[in-house]
Amino acid sequence: MPTIEIYTKSTCPYCWRAQALLDSKGVEYKRIPIDWSGPERQTMIQRAGGRTTVPQIFIGDRHVGGCDDLFALERAGRLDELIAA
Repeated sequence: MPTIEIYTKSTCPYCWRAQALLDSKGVEYKRIPIDWSGPERQTMIQRAGGRTTVPQIFIGDRHVGGCDDLFALERAGRLDELIAA
């Protein structure tokens, strides 16, 4: 199973939705809070190709994108294959 990382802010409802979907899949993921500017936020921006919004989700080496992108993968039936790879 690939490593799943999600950059979040504690007050972000999109972060909560993305985490709830991952929780419903029963997968473990690493939550990286970026509530305060710092090196984690800069790392996220760099990894996400300049995107500054949260959540930013990574499955293995793949940048999935944000909450809407994660749900689009789920609707397309592709999320399970990504998290199982």
